[in-house]
Amino acid sequence: MKFNKHLLAITGTLALVLVLAGCGSKTSSTKSSTQMAKNQTVNISTDSEISTLDTAKASDSGSLTPLYQISEGIYRLGPNSKIENALATKTQVSKDGLTYKFNLRTDDKWNNGQPVTANDFVYGWRRVVNPKTAAGYSYLFEGVKNYNAIQKNRMSPNKLGVSAPNKHTLVVHLSHPVPYFKLLLAFPTFFPQQESAVKKYGSSYGTNSAKTSYNGPFKLADWNGTSDTWTMKKNPNYWDKKDVKLDTLKFQVVKTPSTGLSLYQQNKLDVVTLSGEEVPSYKSRPEFKKFVGGSTIYLEMNQKRVKALKNVKIRQALSQIINKKSLATQVLRDGSTAPKGFVSTNFFKNPKTGADFASDAYEKSGVAYNEAQAKKLWAQGLKQVGQKKVHLSLLSDDTDQSKKTTQYLQSQFNKLPGLSITIHNVPTKSKLSRSTSGDFDLVISSWGADFADPINFLDLLTKSNPTNNGHWVNAKYDKYIAASKTTDANNKIKRYDDLVNAEKVLMKDQGVIPLYQPANAQLWRTNIHGFVWNPAGMSNGYKGLYVTK
Repeated sequence: MKFNKHLLAITGTLALVLVLAGCGSKTSSTKSSTQMAKNQTVNISTDSEISTLDTAKASDSGSLTPLYQISEGIYRLGPNSKIENALATKTQVSKDGLTYKFNLRTDDKWNNGQPVTANDFVYGWRRVVNPKTAAGYSYLFEGVKNYNAIQKNRMSPNKLGVSAPNKHTLVVHLSHPVPYFKLLLAFPTFFPQQESAVKKYGSSYGTNSAKTSYNGPFKLADWNGTSDTWTMKKNPNYWDKKDVKLDTLKFQVVKTPSTGLSLYQQNKLDVVTLSGEEVPSYKSRPEFKKFVGGSTIYLEMNQKRVKALKNVKIRQALSQIINKKSLATQVLRDGSTAPKGFVSTNFFKNPKTGADFASDAYEKSGVAYNEAQAKKLWAQGLKQVGQKKVHLSLLSDDTDQSKKTTQYLQSQFNKLPGLSITIHNVPTKSKLSRSTSGDFDLVISSWGADFADPINFLDLLTKSNPTNNGHWVNAKYDKYIAASKTTDANNKIKRYDDLVNAEKVLMKDQGVIPLYQPANAQLWRTNIHGFVWNPAGMSNGYKGLYVTK
């Protein structure tokens, strides 16, 4: 997912784990032996505004994270990315892996008291895949029968391979086996949608907390569409409300870590993110937590808008002039690391040898720092495009970390003769809008894995993917990605090799520029327990949070 710095029993193994998991990477089993605080309220800082509360249109972590707390689908992710039943009570899968049958709970309700039924899934899924919705995550439905024909307007969304034989049975037909399909079902894009609410509010659905519907552990209030604070309260209609101990979650957008730390010290916030400068002073304290997940920060180059960026030597020069190690260790200093490629390190393993995917797919030229070579490539590229000077705008968020990154990149790019850079640090919602519409030359993008498989990264850069904002196109790359999706599900080695080869093509052609693999250093009050964190999918699970005395 897109995020501002955003699914696992499948063909790979996660090696990225929660580091220093003192606040709990699993739900605590000690609630009965501890004294619960009378005030079950937690105050959390975030650097991300909410863009939308429409599950069909949300594509960034700032929106998906709250949606995961107020909504629910077939499954949730438990500790260590274990799939847990949410609305499903029973799942049956055909031997060929093409048909899924889900028995659903009968006691789940929408916030208006109406029952949640299988038809709400059918409606929601059809709405997501409808090209008119323009859902950024519709491609996740690619394995569902008739999805591709629907996207090409050759079939009605009503032909999607999902049906409700009765109110509490959902049947899904796939066009080919999808190894990670169950993991997708724990993602908000696959959650049910209440048709009456969507139609009632029309184009304003999800634009504020009063114009949305939800069925999850919490209900959200006090968000007017642009506000930087909002509140979640325990949802009395939630089927599993007995296991929701918190009464209130309060969120506040904090763009500057020093501000967040000050509020933490004043006991106005209970969870805050630290900057690299602050980490050394707090890393030995019991409330310090460091989270490292399947995510990447990278630079997209708009080849559709800027002629020079169509030149591979120009793109390679922009990459090789950046010292990624210095960016991570000297500028950010928060535990972030230099990348080996587009797919995160320690995220997925070779099913035969156990080697890290990032190591198998490593192409040094795609991430290396080589100033002399960069200047040589730059000169060659300028000659090929017939230009002596290039001016580029650099777009990113307005967070403290993003500002540091853009300033550092500007200083690196200034080493290339004839290149000038203008920085635009804007609010997240504006950046996402401009990025999607192509209103940029260079943009710092971010991705947090929706499920633990390299395809979740690599699929972003295929020709037809709506998230490919830089419009990089490579037929050989697309061929490898397509092959990985049609390979026999049992031939894990062949599929793995296709994905490795795709990454190599991407890096050799410099389709994007990987910048760093982020880490998130935070302070958590030591009396807050039950937080579930996972490196892929919906990373932040607040359902089980509780406060002790």
